[in-house]
Amino acid sequence: MDVAEAAGVSLATASRSLTGRDGVSEEVASRVRQVAASLGYVVNPYARTLAGGASSSVGLVVHQVDDPYFSEIAGGVIQVAGEQGLMVQICHSGRDPHYELRQIRHLIAQRVGVIIIAGSGYDDPRTEAETKAELTAFQNLGGRVAVIGRHALGVDAVLPDNEAGGFALGAHLLSLGHRHLAVAAGTGGLTTVTDRMAGVLRALRSLGLDPSSLPVVHTDFTRDGGCRAAEQILRDHPDTTAIIALNDAMAMGVLSVLRGLKISVPKKMSVVGFDDVSVAADLAPSLTTVRLPMTDMGRMALELALKPPSTRARRRSTGHTLVVRDSTGPPRR
Repeated sequence: MDVAEAAGVSLATASRSLTGRDGVSEEVASRVRQVAASLGYVVNPYARTLAGGASSSVGLVVHQVDDPYFSEIAGGVIQVAGEQGLMVQICHSGRDPHYELRQIRHLIAQRVGVIIIAGSGYDDPRTEAETKAELTAFQNLGGRVAVIGRHALGVDAVLPDNEAGGFALGAHLLSLGHRHLAVAAGTGGLTTVTDRMAGVLRALRSLGLDPSSLPVVHTDFTRDGGCRAAEQILRDHPDTTAIIALNDAMAMGVLSVLRGLKISVPKKMSVVGFDDVSVAADLAPSLTTVRLPMTDMGRMALELALKPPSTRARRRSTGHTLVVRDSTGPPRR
């Protein structure tokens, strides 16, 4: 009743707003949640079910359902959920921050107890602000949250070793003698792309090379995006001897284009990826890449979310491993 009075709404409207039920505009519901948080009021559908050990549900938001990177993360989340008697509902954001926010609000309306968000954040902090506010309100009402690969949401996070992995890829190719590199970089504005690129550029600077001369092609962070990036690199930078794809899905697209043009890998062109998805070792040629423990990342995220709440957001780093396979070799003479 105190929340309804302070928010200037009826008791029924306050109840619907706090429990995520239909019949209230998002503007009113958001105001009621903010008032409830300021009064220290906690709605306990989430807290009661989790603390009492009863079955509840986990909402998992991923950028792309059919990307092996996200399916392996989902596998880790599902493993822990199964151990805890929880069900997992998976949503797809398509790397659209506005649609991602709609998915988060949908999960809250479905009264999930935990929200896990997997996938890159966005360079523009204004893009993240609404999501951060929504997750903060959800936590204040007893919900649990953890993210994978997000820097700025102020919640528990599993952080892939993106910058160091990018450095490892660049250093590997440079050690083989490559000096004409190009990057299939994925969608601009993603922190994952920014961080992996920072590592590649640091590798160039470590040998006194000029990073500004590195061709970087931004396309979708997908296999089709890798195809388009490879076509542009071959057209605009024909002296390239090695292509760095900033995820394995893009690397698969790069390899497909090179195969179609009968450009031998690695004899005429070296290719590297990032993530080490399960099929990377089975490609022809097998893919040199940076391995992230994706299944473990999913497990870590849900385990973090299920821990007792902390006054400060917790961070877990993943580490990385450079896996050298058949897709890289010295440049052609």
